Amino acid sequence: MVTHERTDDRPLGPSAFPLVDLEDIRRVMEFYADRGWTDGLPVMPVTESYLSEFLAQTDRSPDDVVFSMAHLNRTCSVRAAAINAAMAGCLPEYFPVVLAAWEAFTLEGYATKGLWQSTTGTAPLLLVNGPVRDRLGLNSRGNVFGSGFRANATIWRAIRLTAINAFGLHPHQLDQATQGTPAKYSACIAENEEDSPWSPLPADFGFAADQSTVTVMVTRSVVHIEARHTTDPEQLGRDIAGTLARTGALVHETISGCIVLGPEHAGLFARAGWTKTDVRGAVYEYAANTRAELAAVGKEAVSRTTRWRLPADHPEATTDAAGEAGREPVPVLTSPDAVLIAVAGAGNAGVSAVIETFGPRGGPPAIAPVQEPPPAR
Repeated sequence: MVTHERTDDRPLGPSAFPLVDLEDIRRVMEFYADRGWTDGLPVMPVTESYLSEFLAQTDRSPDDVVFSMAHLNRTCSVRAAAINAAMAGCLPEYFPVVLAAWEAFTLEGYATKGLWQSTTGTAPLLLVNGPVRDRLGLNSRGNVFGSGFRANATIWRAIRLTAINAFGLHPHQLDQATQGTPAKYSACIAENEEDSPWSPLPADFGFAADQSTVTVMVTRSVVHIEARHTTDPEQLGRDIAGTLARTGALVHETISGCIVLGPEHAGLFARAGWTKTDVRGAVYEYAANTRAELAAVGKEAVSRTTRWRLPADHPEATTDAAGEAGREPVPVLTSPDAVLIAVAGAGNAGVSAVIETFGPRGGPPAIAPVQEPPPAR
């Protein structure tokens, strides 16, 4: 297992660091920065010998294409993905997870449609499951959305650097985000399978419970839920649903989300006999707005061409699906399957999170297995 903890308690004086030519390192780092090959933070210099350690983690050819953006007429090869993973600060053994993420992005398809360039400022999130979490030291517990863990931070950073360097998604250029999101720096978490009362998320979609996988989703924001006051699953379900149903998230006719339950909240539901299916069903039922609430923010109708929400007096306006069915209040989800549920974080407080996502709105999420590296040659 890779650990992030120091095992040497000696003070970090000059003698604690290896002797290197600092000027050479600075020169290379500035060379990369001058060419825009960074996300704004310094990146690791890459040599052919170091790159070979990454390529040895897969039996794929260095020239194999891992991802394509046809609308930009650009592709990324295994070699390019490895270079960016090395620049991001990944260890070579992280590379199979990076490749699995690119496979999942291909399954998902949003980046191929330009959504990573959206004015909304979306960012992809990675959810890692299975034994690879412990082997690489991925954080699934306290501060899971925060800093402090090399594997979480650098695996995701490898994706962002590749988006910049292979596909040209520089801010103010092809990346047209109006404000962006902190998730554009890092958004990789692992599921806390050990403290979850249920099977891991990929097992809900046909994967073995002990299989290493990467699930990807395009996110807009992460909204935390503070619910330390109740042991009633109905109250907690309504608190989660109210967070998901906020009108500011309603761009399209409906939305989707991933609920990342802290272990304390997951245990509350489980002790009451609720399954993940029960939680999804309750959130689907409770996540709704009255027609008056929608009208107050000018979102009571939808466009007849795009199905984006509009005021009723807009020239493009037509009745939404709930209005056609005579439903009141108006659900924000198309079905319970538009909600994914994972468990992550520490079990020290009643804190969970709602991740606002772009799809799936009822279909399975994009999940790819992590391939074991080939035997050492």
